[in-house]
Amino acid sequence: MNQTFDYIIVGAGSAGCVLADRLTEDGKHQVLLLEKGGSDKSIFVQMPTALSYPMNTERLCWQFHTEAEPGIDNRSLHTPRGKTLGGSSSINGMVYVRGHACDFDEWVTEGAKGWDYQSCLPYFKRAETWEGGADEYRGGDGPLGVCNGNKMSLNPLYKAFIDAGVDAGYAATEDYNGYRQEGFGAMHMTVKKGVRSSTSNAYLRRALKRSNLTLLTGVHTRKILTDSSNETPIATGVEFDHQGKTKTAQAKVEVISAAGSIGSPQLLQLSGIGPKAVVESAGVKLVKDLPGVGENLQDHLEVYFQYRCKQPITLNSKLNLVSKGLIGTRWILFKNGLGATNHFESCAFIRSRKGLKWPNIQYHFLPAAMRYDGNASFKGHGFQVHVGPNKPSSRGRVKIKSADPYQAPSILFNYLTEQQDIEDWRACIRLTREIIGQKSMDVYRDDEIQPGIDITSDEQIDAWVRANVESAYHPSCTCKMGADDDPMAVLDSDCKVRGVNKLRVVDSSVFPTITNGNINAPTIMVAEKVADTILGKTPLPKAEAAVWIHPDYKNTQR
Repeated sequence: MNQTFDYIIVGAGSAGCVLADRLTEDGKHQVLLLEKGGSDKSIFVQMPTALSYPMNTERLCWQFHTEAEPGIDNRSLHTPRGKTLGGSSSINGMVYVRGHACDFDEWVTEGAKGWDYQSCLPYFKRAETWEGGADEYRGGDGPLGVCNGNKMSLNPLYKAFIDAGVDAGYAATEDYNGYRQEGFGAMHMTVKKGVRSSTSNAYLRRALKRSNLTLLTGVHTRKILTDSSNETPIATGVEFDHQGKTKTAQAKVEVISAAGSIGSPQLLQLSGIGPKAVVESAGVKLVKDLPGVGENLQDHLEVYFQYRCKQPITLNSKLNLVSKGLIGTRWILFKNGLGATNHFESCAFIRSRKGLKWPNIQYHFLPAAMRYDGNASFKGHGFQVHVGPNKPSSRGRVKIKSADPYQAPSILFNYLTEQQDIEDWRACIRLTREIIGQKSMDVYRDDEIQPGIDITSDEQIDAWVRANVESAYHPSCTCKMGADDDPMAVLDSDCKVRGVNKLRVVDSSVFPTITNGNINAPTIMVAEKVADTILGKTPLPKAEAAVWIHPDYKNTQR
């Protein structure tokens, strides 16, 4: 193996695959891409309906767990992250949500200059081929395939949920990734021709055809190597274990950590870059005291709001082995049918209270009542919404416990430790019950399975939420971009690590604040945008796209 490269990228995930593709495109740079996991060529990765399997498979996934979370009855939550080519884009639910335009304008107020929505929109478009065709908001020739599954045609419950939202006084939206996020509409997914459109499939496959990209799998990165002989440390390469040996590789231009919102702060801390107390208490020599590394951790929580269904039309009848076999066979032969969708084909984004400028609650509608692992929670037919507030006030942290690169870090989100988060959940439960109670659902809606109609008071709702919330698997913000005068900002607006030359972080950890939606789409956008910065390219021209904001949001909730 050539031991010197122009760029070394740690992590072949949602961001790493994009960077590997874009940095090798012109053939001028030698790039090394390091990945802990192995091949993603599993039917359980590639078949959209099988999405519950990869997340619970050791070979494909880092099986992290949080510390006991004080705000949710001291429960420890599962925090899986991708450990295969494509990273979390190969194990996620394939839901494609860019986030609200105001999320990115919020990044600017947090000190991330140049990350306003109009600057980000061209990179969302560049990444995407939207099945509906290109327009002012959507891309038509990008690597990432985005569609609306079976277009809600296979189950009337999808449309009934949208109609119920309209009954309740909300609006329908034609494209929540376009002009208007707020409202009820069809949900989009990263599926192309019936197959998961991970960044491995979309970006890495074509990049691997180039001789200037070297991919190593089965690699455990130990640390980023630095030269501290000058006043400002310089990243010079990486040290990693591969095939039973500890090896090093040198980077002439840059080292880029794309190891994710858990892996990147862990790697920086193991390399001596992070909060002085955390680094030194773990027995690591301090290279650069950066107090924000691993701090500012944010995530989305959700619950399954479940109802029995009066009509035998739900996916609960498809959970037996015979049905699964037929669905799988059809998908293998034709790449269509129920095997070609994640089943989240309608959704909504609403505001939990008046005074909010943009939505903070998200719904994924599923025409089945089951757990995320694919097991039914009761006998008979049912449906559910996955729902939760998306703009939490609570902040957590990631920190290493020792200098051992194989020891999982300590993860604490501090879920529901801020009063506003608790109040948002109360509103969420009550608003959801009101929506499902509308006339458009009358012919389908039967008894409420959970929370249960007896859960009504603040105290009852609080207790039920604490006992039942689960992570929506969107950890982010642990190496945030920010202004020069923000002591907690790990990165500048070009995603360069402050106080360490030739080192960047590019993944969901760079977000200053979490977006209102699933985080895979904005992670890919970040990698597309930073790739241009790394290569010294002129940024794509800013968009001038209109964005819908409720004209009376200060005084009304809907």
